[in-house]
Parts: sequence; C-alpha cells; structure tokens
Amino acid sequence: MSEPKNIPINLRIQGFQPLMPPQAIRRDIPATEALNDQIVSHRKAIENILNGTDDRLLIVIGPCSIHDTDAGLDYARRLKILSDAVSDKFLLAMRVYFEKPRTTVGWKGLINDPHIDGSNDIAEGLKRARQFLLSVAGIGIPTATEFLDPVVPQYIGDLVGWAAIGARTTESQTHREMASGLSMPVGFKNATDGTIGAAANASISSRAPHSFLGIDAEGRTCVVNTTGNEFVHVILRGGGGHTNYESKHVAAAKEALASPDALNRPIMVDCSHGNSSKDFTRQPLVFNDVINQVVNGETAINGLMVESNIEEGNQSTDAKPLVYGKSITDSCISWDTTDALIRAAAERLR
Repeated sequence: MSEPKNIPINLRIQGFQPLMPPQAIRRDIPATEALNDQIVSHRKAIENILNGTDDRLLIVIGPCSIHDTDAGLDYARRLKILSDAVSDKFLLAMRVYFEKPRTTVGWKGLINDPHIDGSNDIAEGLKRARQFLLSVAGIGIPTATEFLDPVVPQYIGDLVGWAAIGARTTESQTHREMASGLSMPVGFKNATDGTIGAAANASISSRAPHSFLGIDAEGRTCVVNTTGNEFVHVILRGGGGHTNYESKHVAAAKEALASPDALNRPIMVDCSHGNSSKDFTRQPLVFNDVINQVVNGETAINGLMVESNIEEGNQSTDAKPLVYGKSITDSCISWDTTDALIRAAAERLR
C-alpha cells in the first residue's frame, strides 16, 4: 500500500538545520586531563557541602547571563581573586548562564542567539558556550549554569560543576528526568508562584532512576537510562509577590523536605528574583539575612545565589554600543558591591 500524500506533519516547520554531534564539538574544543580532574574536584567539593561534610557555603554568583565573553572572563578573573581570599568560608562558583527562559519573547541567551541580532546561530552559540566554560575552568573557578534544553548537556555538561533547573521548568518531567542523569549536583528552584511543593517533588523524582528519549554523544536519538542523582536540592527564590528567604520560610522548607534520603543541607537561597522583589539593590539585604541565619546556627542552608556583574543594573539589547560588563537580562549588583558583600560575610562567619 502506498503512503497517503500530503501527510499533515511539520506544517509549521520552516526547515531543519543539522548540528555537529556533541562528540565532534568536544573533540574540537577539548578539555585537558588536568581540567577534567579539576572539574571533578569542584563537583566533589560541592557534594561535600550539600552532605554537610564541608561546613562552607556554596555561593553561586555572577552575571544573570553571559552575552559578552570578554567581560565574562574579566569577571571570572576578579572572582578568582575574591574566591582565594574567602575560601575558608565560601566555595564561589560563577554563574555561567547561556539559556534564558522567557515569559513571552526576548533574547534567549548566548547559545540560542550569540550575535544578539535574532539570527539564532545555535551552532556557533554551542561552540562559544563550550569555549567560555573551558576558559573559566582554566582560571580555576567552578562553573554553574541552568540547563533549559535537554540536548545542551551533551555539548557542555562535562565542563559544569553545578546546575540549576529554573522555576518555569521545575515541574517538567523532562527536566526531572534529565537531572536524574546529570553528572553534577542540581538545584531545583521553587515555582514562580513561590510554593516549594514542585521543587520538593522534583528532588524526590530526580533521585530515582529514569528512562527517557534523548541523544547520545554521536547525536543519535536513543533511550537514555539513568541511575538517579543523589545530589539534588531546593532553591528558594520567592515568587507570587512574596519572599521566602527568612528563617520562618527556611523552617517550613525543612519540614517539607524532611525524608530519610534528603541531603543534610537541602536548601539554597536565591537573593534575586522574587526574594529581592525584582529590585537588584535588595540582594545584599537578602544575603545578609541568610548569613545571619547561618551565624545563629541554621545548618540546613547550603548556600546562596547572587546576580552580580562588573557594572550594576541592566541595559537593553538595543543599546548602541552595549555598556561593557552590564547585564542585558536581569539587573545585577556591581563588582564593587559584590566584593565588599562577600568579604564582609566571610569575616562574620570567622
């Protein structure tokens, strides 16, 4: 029997652009054995913080998103100097975010649109992202990113020390399955309405084995079988017009997350987003409140997230020219504010 004509499939697809398979890009932009060992060491250090065998705090800090790799490396070098100065109290990991989920439309990040012109040169974006991660690793700073597209980890995941699943995707079964197979610790943000139920359920789900559709290193579609990820935790980021960083919120989160297989330190606090009421100048207030909780004996908190850049605030992608070291997505605190904030907190913990 012949196939029927005019099968209604891909009616709204303009075309397909083949990508190099992940293994080919990893061969073109390889990590040295020494860098691979360093990334494994960074992951282990983060795992120890989550387990409570290392009493330092993990601070995931850096630009809301990477759009200028030169400015990003400038930030990484500054962060390395700061990291060395506070390494007895904090493990600093740089936010290296390449994918930006949008509420409606907008710039989707370096991987999707590296030229910031709507050309969506994803093939080039993947290469730039991998090269940038490699450069940051070479500086000696752990890297932290959000994984949005489940294909992306095959291209860059080997260079990432810690990963986040965002508030918009924490409820997604696809992202929970992906997290169950990722090689690094993963934090799930609470939902955009501020509730933590979805993030708590995501943690339980991602600790279990899963089977799902994905791609392998050669780019072939296949069934991916995972073992489950024991180093998954929750990130309190506020939402729904409310904050959730104060001690009462941490206590409620501890109760919701209580289980025999939960991490000893299952809670991270995001100082931005809902917790800052989308006012970047409030991030230090949130940060210091959480540090106070730790000073006063709270042991369930594993760390904090801060959006920080060289220059404070943000700018439109239409700015000509773009201001060096200034975010084109969420507003960030400046480097000077960042440096003073982290050093002062380390002194308090000493």
